[in-house]
Amino acid sequence: MNKRILIVFLIITSSLGMMSLDQFEDFFKITKKDVKLIYPTYFPKPSYSFSSNKLSPDKFVLGRKLFYDEILSKDNTVSCATCHERIAAFAHVDHKLSHGIYAKIGTRNVPPIQNLIWRTSFMWDGGVNHIEIQPLSPVENPIEMDEKMSNVLLKLKNDPIYVSLFKKAYKDSEITSERVFKSLTQFMGLMISSNSRYDKFIQQKDTLSKMEMNGLTLFRAKCASCHTEPLFTNNGFANNGLKVDPSLNDEGRYKITKNEKDKYVFTVPSLRNIEMTYPYMHDGRFKKIMDVLNFYSEGQNHNATVDQRVTSIGKLSVQEKKELNAFLLTLTDKTFLYDRRFVDPDYVFSR
Repeated sequence: MNKRILIVFLIITSSLGMMSLDQFEDFFKITKKDVKLIYPTYFPKPSYSFSSNKLSPDKFVLGRKLFYDEILSKDNTVSCATCHERIAAFAHVDHKLSHGIYAKIGTRNVPPIQNLIWRTSFMWDGGVNHIEIQPLSPVENPIEMDEKMSNVLLKLKNDPIYVSLFKKAYKDSEITSERVFKSLTQFMGLMISSNSRYDKFIQQKDTLSKMEMNGLTLFRAKCASCHTEPLFTNNGFANNGLKVDPSLNDEGRYKITKNEKDKYVFTVPSLRNIEMTYPYMHDGRFKKIMDVLNFYSEGQNHNATVDQRVTSIGKLSVQEKKELNAFLLTLTDKTFLYDRRFVDPDYVFSR
């Protein structure tokens, strides 16, 4: 386990170890306050509003249970959390590519889960266009969970715990795929990262060092057209210049659109919590932020159809790369990383 991730884990587990049983149970209790949709005033209006999926503690708890449960996979060994690890901003550290059922290796790096309700498309190629149906893709993907939703529903209906949870959340015991997805959406949709040092600086609650400020100035000049503040993504797609890994031959968004212009075009990821979400790029080829900055600075390493916004970055000096790196570290949101709402209580109570 990476040292930074280990420190986060030890802080949380040591805090839990000092609690009494009553405090321990209260730590995981979800109230109406916990499911209130809150985000900064400088954030844009979310694309997903929860208007047809009214937030409630019981639906959130059900979504949390589903997220951490291997029951969604064919052989009950893989959960959403298998790849989306909370202490890594719900990305998958130390693996270039996703790992799925039967020890199969996927073809793309695991993206973090954060601020999803502002997105209008999902997956590296934008192949899913709605947050509520996004979980269907990994569930039925033969490399990831290799299950059918019809089988998932049968397993849930035969589990007394889930029968009780669905009844509590929806006031009857009917278990449907729509309710599964809406509950998961409540859990994942409230994974909002908005309290980093950058956010405190924007709200004039904190200051940045000279190096961090220089990095912010550079970032706004060279990176912000794609990684737009405050979400640090424009929710679009781009060819960032990566040459094709011949072992994967991933043609990106072209797989979805069959438009030649979309070859090697991928989703522009958010840079929030980038410190915690390595390795980087759709194929996980870079281990460090500095590796990414070096790549963007070296134009001769880009592919022939690289986006002009990338080529306009130009050569970065050693000092500029240090300043950009310093600024990017201010996007780490410890409030989000340590948020008790997203801890799996079943795992903690079973230890």
